[in-house]
Amino acid sequence: MTAPRLVATDLDGTLLDSGGRVSARTRAVLDELDATGVPVVFTTGRPVRWMEELWDAVGGHGLAICSNGAIVYDVARREVRDHRPVTREVGLALAEAVRAAIPGTTFAIEHTEGWASEVAFPRHPDDVAVRTQGAWEDIFRDDVVKVLAVHRDLDPEDFWDQVARAVGDSAVTTWSSSFALVEISAAGVTKASTLASLAAEMGFGADDVVAFGDMPNDLPMLEWAGTSYAMANAHPSVRDLADHLAPRNDDDGVATVLADRFGLSR
Repeated sequence: MTAPRLVATDLDGTLLDSGGRVSARTRAVLDELDATGVPVVFTTGRPVRWMEELWDAVGGHGLAICSNGAIVYDVARREVRDHRPVTREVGLALAEAVRAAIPGTTFAIEHTEGWASEVAFPRHPDDVAVRTQGAWEDIFRDDVVKVLAVHRDLDPEDFWDQVARAVGDSAVTTWSSSFALVEISAAGVTKASTLASLAAEMGFGADDVVAFGDMPNDLPMLEWAGTSYAMANAHPSVRDLADHLAPRNDDDGVATVLADRFGLSR
């Protein structure tokens, strides 16, 4: 097989182990790729604020795609290079539509500098970042990169489907969680759309890219890339779509495939 010219990989459930760590073997493979000049773009649903402890572990330079494609982050400069926002008009309208269809839904926003939420929106136990709380109209900003919708009582898949129907084509809905949480981006914004733009900047097309993922928010990227791998631990929809199956994330699946495809010593 011809070695790819660009690597794109999700993080949680893919490059990282179940504890959210980069293994020594994975880091060694990333270092070897870096030494040979092969760019690696990390494509994650994580907000930038959840990446600070990982930048050095995954390589403290280059570019990363965060918030499911809404942010391009310059790792070396530690700054947002570009963002693709959900407009206020769209954000207020989609929340109204979802509330009407699914009473009990609460919302939060991720923006370029942090996050904010309605008072009833739950906090992730690992998230210690300061958040503004208030009415939806008051917390919405011009730099919102992701809207989060959550429901405490509904079955996750039922909630995901209902939100998608309520939002329609006004925005992109996806999910990467095991509970009733939907991630909403601006229309046309996915990991794939932003990765395609970055690849073009580097002079690469889809056929030059190998991509790895494990959850439905990775599907557009895996479909776009010339070569795609689902992790063995991936959601069934991801395993069905991808060209190939990589070993589990806890078995250094990404590193195993990359070492093989690039003929690395690790």
